[in-house]
Amino acid sequence: MGSTTFSGPVTSTNGFVGNLTGDVTGTTTGNVTGDLTGRVIGTVTTRSGAGAVPITASTVRLTTTAADALTLANGTNGQLLTIVMVVDGGDGTLTPTTKTGYTTITFGDVGDSVTLQYFTTLGWMIVSNYGATVA
Repeated sequence: MGSTTFSGPVTSTNGFVGNLTGDVTGTTTGNVTGDLTGRVIGTVTTRSGAGAVPITASTVRLTTTAADALTLANGTNGQLLTIVMVVDGGDGTLTPTTKTGYTTITFGDVGDSVTLQYFTTLGWMIVSNYGATVA
């Protein structure tokens, strides 16, 4: 197939195979496989108080309201998740369901952040940590 130009919403039930040049704006549902060049901007969501940290966005803005117990469900193989404390109402202690190399991550101050990556066989692993306490 040669070059094709689309305008307006495009839906494919069989997927697209080949090269895509240009900007993709909007919501993409499904997997993107291959090499990406340029910026990838994920969604941002918020967690306030104790409870489950969302895994449906790439970044979670954390507001603690006391000594909050936080949980993290298993993700999707290869998934990256960044959690950043934006309001300090007390320490937030995160305990992922499946993890390797640590038991908990505690967010104590505004700006504390971790980036985690999920692997099916290993669970959530710490890619980077700024200021959070890992135990």
